[in-house]
Amino acid sequence: MTATFNRTIDTANENGTRARAGPIAKMSAGGDIIGLAGELGCGKTAFARGFIQALGGTGEMPSPTFTLVQIYNCATRVFHFDLYRLEKPEDAFELDLDDAFHDGISLIEWPEKLGPCLPSRRLMITIEFGQQEETRRLHLEAPDMWAARIRGLEFSV
Repeated sequence: MTATFNRTIDTANENGTRARAGPIAKMSAGGDIIGLAGELGCGKTAFARGFIQALGGTGEMPSPTFTLVQIYNCATRVFHFDLYRLEKPEDAFELDLDDAFHDGISLIEWPEKLGPCLPSRRLMITIEFGQQEETRRLHLEAPDMWAARIRGLEFSV
């Protein structure tokens, strides 16, 4: 992916990470693909939960680590994928990845597991541990189709 837009956002804690997901969720639409990259425990699932809650998702939101996908019927269907246990990229298509890419919003933890099957039209969010124990740093990389939409987003909490 050739990024045309890059932005870094710092958060003070997990609640801050969840809150940063809200503005992105509210401007997302069916067919959008959002990759969530980063080390184990960095906050990918916290971001996904904040994203789903911002679209009206309620109730328990388990990590799809073992099921590989959870589907939420918000205003737009949200497919939350966790591909950590995926052995080869082709295996992801058994999860109805094609339908998710066309009809819903796809949140993909461990997007690198898709290799060449990961569409270039994605917004990539890489989450890193910050300098303090609770802090996180979110790096947004976006192609043109995303850049115009997220350039002016406000992420204050």
